[in-house]
Amino acid sequence: MKLSQYPLYVQSALFAVVLAIAGYLLITLLNPPLEPALMFALGLLLGGFCAPLLIRPASPDEIPTTTLYVGNLPYRANEASVRALFETFGQVLSVRLMKDKQTGKRRGFGFVEMPKDAAQAALQALNDSEFQQRTLKVREANERKEEDNEERQEPS
Repeated sequence: MKLSQYPLYVQSALFAVVLAIAGYLLITLLNPPLEPALMFALGLLLGGFCAPLLIRPASPDEIPTTTLYVGNLPYRANEASVRALFETFGQVLSVRLMKDKQTGKRRGFGFVEMPKDAAQAALQALNDSEFQQRTLKVREANERKEEDNEERQEPS
């Protein structure tokens, strides 16, 4: 079980408590005239200030993500409603609903990017489920194909 899987505030609190206990033990060994409870409180305060500087949250590049294809969306669905639907299963990193280039109207499908474990839970729960009177189709999205930008020369 990794400490990094917990939220930053939990990591900071644990780190602060460890620093406070270490400070208390050090002061107890040195046996100064100061009150041990005061030294514990000072260690906790110092740990609270140092922990956010020493513990960094995982950057989005480090989080393994999955992009889900969401099909058969109602045309009235917007990014906020789709985000709210998927957030019940975990953090949603992005929502992109596709629109027709000429008319600007929604095309009835889109993509939702989530952390891998949350995406799997959402996929299992939402595939073939009803959303605004439409049955959703949720699949893992295929990677975008790189188009060959090289011009093909015709034989002369």
